[in-house]
Amino acid sequence: MSDTKGNSAALIDVFDRRVERRLKRRQFFRNAGGLGLGLVGGTLISACGGGSGAPASANPTPSAPTDDEILNFALNLEYLEAQFYTYATTGSGLPANMLSGVGTPGAVIPGAQVPFQDPLVQAYANEIANDEREHVAFLRSALGSAAVAQPVIDISGTNPNGAFSVAARAAGLVGAGVAFSPYASDNNFLLGAFIFEDVGVTAYKGAAPLLASKTFLSAAAGILAAEAYHAGLVRTTLYAKGLDMSNLISAANAISAARDSLDQVGNDDQGISGSTAGTSNIVPLDSNGLAFSRTYNDVLNIVYLTSTAAVKGGFFPNGVNGTLNMSA
Repeated sequence: MSDTKGNSAALIDVFDRRVERRLKRRQFFRNAGGLGLGLVGGTLISACGGGSGAPASANPTPSAPTDDEILNFALNLEYLEAQFYTYATTGSGLPANMLSGVGTPGAVIPGAQVPFQDPLVQAYANEIANDEREHVAFLRSALGSAAVAQPVIDISGTNPNGAFSVAARAAGLVGAGVAFSPYASDNNFLLGAFIFEDVGVTAYKGAAPLLASKTFLSAAAGILAAEAYHAGLVRTTLYAKGLDMSNLISAANAISAARDSLDQVGNDDQGISGSTAGTSNIVPLDSNGLAFSRTYNDVLNIVYLTSTAAVKGGFFPNGVNGTLNMSA
């Protein structure tokens, strides 16, 4: 009996210490701006307004990001992806009943329907579009009245100063004053999709350890898996088409390099070809065979298309809605 009591006490002590370490880790990530859903590194100012509707205090006390804050950040990204794929496949956007919520609502600077020539690419696009709409619906349902509204989103393909054109110009795909449209062709669509998909995977992977609710963690893992399938599909299709059109592989690799220059993490982003000629790099991993993570700062700098802290723009001209809305 004494051995049983001793074992029980030891087990309780182990769990207590694990909880304490977890709380300290969450506090560290908050203070360091390390929430896994973001872009460029920096310190999080916790009173930026946002998803909970709580007023900012004059002297905010840093605290771990709540599950609602994390999921609302993810919801902003899902709005972006869902609108892009829905316009690309149907020529129109999400219905109004999927866009309302907390924060400043915004319209979409719209895209257009892609004149798909490859039936496989069209089938993939339709499948991903449906998945992304379901992600929006799920997160909005999970968050309930705390869900943020869709902010202003720029997915235009005609404006030479629009987000897609700026991203393509940064990758050297178009020159000054030239618009890049991800809706012009199958290949352009794949390159546009490539800008987003890897970011979503690394964002969810980084956020997962910070979720307190096992239910939300399980849901985030499910969305992460879906985004990883999407990213793998886009990368595989680009590489396969690039075997007959080598500049397509070069274009994808240039987009990867541009993302790498924005997130300020180092050389973590990877293109679709290996370092040895004739080899693919469909699954971007570290030396341990693990997918890497991005902080919310990292993600924001990519979607805002700037490596400068506390500057909004890019695909979210007025920034995302919610508390986690600025890189630092």
